[in-house]
Amino acid sequence: MSIIITRRSLVAGAAVGAGALLTGCDKIIQHPEARKILFMGEEMQRGLQRALTDRNALVPEFSAAQMSPIFRSNGTRNPGTPAYTEMLVNNFADYRLRVGGLVDRPLSLSLPQLRQMPARAQITRHDCVEGWSAIAKWQGPKLATLLQAAGIRDTARYIVFTCADLYRGTPYYESIDLIDAFHPQTILAWALNDQILDVAHGAPVRLRVERQLGYKHAKYIMAIDAVASLAGIGKGKGGYWEDNVDYDWYAGI
Repeated sequence: MSIIITRRSLVAGAAVGAGALLTGCDKIIQHPEARKILFMGEEMQRGLQRALTDRNALVPEFSAAQMSPIFRSNGTRNPGTPAYTEMLVNNFADYRLRVGGLVDRPLSLSLPQLRQMPARAQITRHDCVEGWSAIAKWQGPKLATLLQAAGIRDTARYIVFTCADLYRGTPYYESIDLIDAFHPQTILAWALNDQILDVAHGAPVRLRVERQLGYKHAKYIMAIDAVASLAGIGKGKGGYWEDNVDYDWYAGI
């Protein structure tokens, strides 16, 4: 009998073995050995997954009956900045999602425009780096749709998401490569469980990149930029947690 150990199964096993959960994906894993096991061999893990799986291979999707009764919020619960609060008070009427960087046709999209785009609905499992998981339904346009509309250039290699919440006074950010950006289950979700996304879960728009762990699913997205390199963005490691607490940039599951 062969056994395949994935990060998804490791996370699930850690949750059972630990017997207790922490409070959100924004906390650092407390046990140093757990961190060492979970985050070891980033390049090897990415290389193996890219080599052994179809770039469009889908993660499991579930039925409505399998949805979790509660989906915890991870990371920031409310950006709380004056700019975000003003948008929230106006029900995001002034919100604009900017799509730029290495594109031929930069975009500035309102929330109604995003909601009018062809949407994908998917019921998937969110796996937090701390060990908790939950199944929920997400709805929104594919990220690929926006990138194609903007005319992403051949020189682009990564997609960077800049968010409304601030960490240490600077906007939170995350990034993924083009393989995950164009994956059919990578969407910009504006609805959770058939309800308009609320503040705690990332309103007005959050990323769902289903083949990666929860901390890659950026919330409160304000801008999307196609770039050739991650150098010079933050500390150059591709995301806030990657820059500051040594989380892997590639969190494939």
